[in-house]
Order: sequence, then structure tokens, then C-alpha cells
Amino acid sequence: MLEPKRVKRRRVHKGRIKGNTSRGHQIAFGDFAIKALEPKYITARQIEACRVAISRKMSREGQIWIRIFPDKPVTSKPAETRMGKGKGALDHFVAVVHPGRILFEVTGVSQKLAYEALRLAQFKLPIKTKLITRRDYKGS
Repeated sequence: MLEPKRVKRRRVHKGRIKGNTSRGHQIAFGDFAIKALEPKYITARQIEACRVAISRKMSREGQIWIRIFPDKPVTSKPAETRMGKGKGALDHFVAVVHPGRILFEVTGVSQKLAYEALRLAQFKLPIKTKLITRRDYKGS
């Protein structure tokens, strides 16, 4: 008599950030952008800090596009808690960033001002990044 085939069940883990990004690696909206060079989780607070830094430096001129969204929930248990008793409560949200991903885009301002604003945002990020310009950009 034939026995039914056993199905291996896969446990869901946190996962690893392997490989380069498969999409979101080219400038789509603006003229200048920040591109990630390392894999990392970026929190919603870090994204907001970058947005504030860019918009303040540009004094609300031009346009800013945020190309990442924190849609992965991260849980944590309180400090000095014993093991067990289930999973921890929701703590914050993160965006999973692979190398090559465009994080922020800017347009409508001079190249000097855009690079200065994006440079301030780079300091708020926990990863190595580089500033890039659209290929067909013609400075004014």
C-alpha cells in the first residue's frame, strides 16, 4: 500500500537581506537621488528624519520623492523578561533596503542645493550611500 507523501513545512524566519535590488534602482521622478550601497533595515523614524532634513534645507522648494516604505513589522519583548510566553508586541516598522535601491529623489532646485540637502539626509541613514544624478540632466 502506498503511503501519502510527506510535506515538509517551512518555518517563517526573519530572513536575510541577500543580493542586490531587483527594482527601484534607477532614477524615476527627480534629477538627483540617494542610492543605497549596503543591505540594511531602515526604520520609519530614520526615513522621517531624512525627509525633514531635506525639506528644511530646500526651504520647501522643489519636490521630494521617498522611494522606500516601512512595511515590515518588528516585534520586541520588554527588557528583563523571561523566555517564553509568546511573541513580543509590535515595536516599530522597517523598510528592507538592498544595495542599489534608490531611497530619495529631488528635483526643482539647483544641483548644489540638491546635493547639500541629500548630503544632510545621508548623515541620518545607518548605511553607506552615494549621490547620483539623472543621466540626461542638463544643469541650468
